[in-house]
Amino acid sequence: MSDTQTKFAFTFPGQGSQSVGMGKELAEAFPTAKTVFQEIDDALSQNLSKLMWEGPMEDLTLTANTQPALMACSIAAMRVLKADFGIDVSAATFVAGHSLGEYSALCAAGSLELAETARLLRLRGEAMQKAVGVGIGAMAALLGASMEVAEAAVKAGSAIGICQIANDNATGQVVLSGEKDAVEAAAEAARELGVRKAVILPVSAPFHCDLMSPAAEAMADALSDIDMKAPIVPVVNNVNAVPITDPAQLKADLVTQVTGRVRWRESIEWMASEGIETFAEPGTGKVLTVMLKRIVKGVNGVALNSPEAMEAFAESFRN
Repeated sequence: MSDTQTKFAFTFPGQGSQSVGMGKELAEAFPTAKTVFQEIDDALSQNLSKLMWEGPMEDLTLTANTQPALMACSIAAMRVLKADFGIDVSAATFVAGHSLGEYSALCAAGSLELAETARLLRLRGEAMQKAVGVGIGAMAALLGASMEVAEAAVKAGSAIGICQIANDNATGQVVLSGEKDAVEAAAEAARELGVRKAVILPVSAPFHCDLMSPAAEAMADALSDIDMKAPIVPVVNNVNAVPITDPAQLKADLVTQVTGRVRWRESIEWMASEGIETFAEPGTGKVLTVMLKRIVKGVNGVALNSPEAMEAFAESFRN
């Protein structure tokens, strides 16, 4: 990056980015990455890296496995950037993470230790899965919906039961969550209001809604024992969509996040308004990089999901 293009942010992916083979190429190319995966395996007393690299997919997509696995890939990428390319997290202006990605952001920024982050995400995944019985909840994606239309659909669903906006992902991409009948009614209302598509998602639980209250309580208990440090780089968090550096507030917001809305579109828009021109996505996949194009124009998204991508990013950083 040239002197005139120095403001960038690291953004860390959440569920939906997982795939069999994730992180394997990085571990084979860089001993630094392999060490990260081993440390997480040890912290969880599980060969999670084997599951990530060999599958089966149905086990990898279990929430309790997916959450630490995605964090593992993100932190492995960050450690490689520092050890092998000399790019530290402190070079960024902000960090942010989508849902569980916020834990990756906090770990990358030095607020959480790697092993404790893995254990927190294992607990978070298990608690979210246990919070709601199978078949009780649902989630739906509204594509081509404005926030006004999404809110109107939620109002229709809420007349039947719990129905909330779970994710404001990008312009025209809103996700609803709640009780199954209520979400289905909201999806139907959205179709009647003219949204391009309203799809019930194949998810294992209704995330980011009030049905997740038991999981929020579990995370409050777990986080109360954690000595969270102030982040090296401000964290633009899901709950507020503004930068936070106070450890007590970051902790409290991680609890609120379990039942609250992921304000991703607002977070990206805010960072862009502060002059961020490049958003780098360390880890696996390119979900956030693709979403970026729907949120703001004229910014650069970089998916740091392979050794080649990381080398190219490092080269652009030096130039």
